[in-house]
Amino acid sequence: MAQRHWLDTLARQLLIASGQLPRPAADQPLDSPGPAGIQASAGRRDTAQDHQRGGEHDRADAIERDLLALKLAHDPGLCLSNADEVRHAAALGWRLDVNRATAADWLRLPGCRREQVDLLLRLQAGGVQLSGLDDLQRLLDLSEAALHAWQPLLEFRWYGTAPPAARRSEAIAINQAGPRELERLPDIGAELVARLLRERARRPFSDLADLQQRLQLSAAIVEAWIGRVAFQAAPTGPVLPPASRPNP
Repeated sequence: MAQRHWLDTLARQLLIASGQLPRPAADQPLDSPGPAGIQASAGRRDTAQDHQRGGEHDRADAIERDLLALKLAHDPGLCLSNADEVRHAAALGWRLDVNRATAADWLRLPGCRREQVDLLLRLQAGGVQLSGLDDLQRLLDLSEAALHAWQPLLEFRWYGTAPPAARRSEAIAINQAGPRELERLPDIGAELVARLLRERARRPFSDLADLQQRLQLSAAIVEAWIGRVAFQAAPTGPVLPPASRPNP
């Protein structure tokens, strides 16, 4: 659970005292209309309460955004703790350039793990770029909730030539696939297939950055393979050929 910022308690107390933030429900007086007016005014009261709640929500949302602005001014490297803070940070103008972000940038996102950052930076060092949310989700195996939480801050600026076309095909298990299946990958060729199989026999590939480094792949090839390769562990032990059948 994220640790509460020291400004939270003091700022909320001041905002409640000044009337800018509604009091908690336990502190608010309850309405107690007479019996004769209940049915006649129920619909109007519900509508008025809905508008009031909506207005209070908007005010509270604006106050939360202003509170985050204060915290960011005090601590420019503040890590965001949840999706609401990400949304408020985006409203304040902060963005994360996916293809140029540093480790510190990524680690400000809620739930972003160091092993994910390590993979992103190794690919970035190899010149690899991500073209959109689909690339990022497939690369990091992100849940829909995590992707939705990060989305308001993410910018996919492309540097250089046009990004590859969108990919929707099923991923190939790079540590298990045979030569024919591997040949379905774009821009691979027989020589690269043979090199991949030789290198894989030494040890399985751990991720896309490992694949790029060991096979000396260009950034363009790696970008074309994002979402098209998967990295399940290879089966342990030698793969035995099927037993031959005796001649009748």
